Amino acid sequence: MMNHSKAVLWTVFGLLGWAFVAPTPSYAGQADVVGVEARKSSDATYRFSVTVSHADTGWDHYADAWQVIGPDGAVLGERILAHPHVNEQPFTRSLSGVGIPNGITSVTVRARDLVHGFGGQEIAIDLPEKIGDVATAP
Repeated sequence: MMNHSKAVLWTVFGLLGWAFVAPTPSYAGQADVVGVEARKSSDATYRFSVTVSHADTGWDHYADAWQVIGPDGAVLGERILAHPHVNEQPFTRSLSGVGIPNGITSVTVRARDLVHGFGGQEIAIDLPEKIGDVATAP
C-alpha cells in the first residue's frame, strides 16, 4: 500500500508541476501599442501608422486588430490584422482615411488579441493641425 501512495503522490506533484510550465493560449499576454504616427491627410482625415508588440504564438493567439478611439470612447478607425506576426515583432501597420470629427484634438490607440481582447498598453496622441504635418508618440 505504501508504494501505491508514493506513486499517487508523485503523479499529483508531476501534474501540478506540468501545470506551471505547460504552454497555454494566454502565455503570449496582451497586445501593446508601442508607437503611433498620425499624419493629417485632409481637413477631416488622418493616416495612422501603429506599432504593436505581442508575443504571437500562431493562429490561435495573435494580435488581430488595433483601433483609434475618440475622447468619448467612439471607435473612429480600425485596422484588422489578418494573420499572426510570430517572427516579426514588434510590427507596424497603417490605416488611411480615418475620419476625425471637428473639435477632436487627441485620440487613443489600442490593440486587441484573440485571447485577451483589449487591455494592453494604449497610447494617447495629440493630432497635428495642418495638412501634411505628422505627430508621433511616444
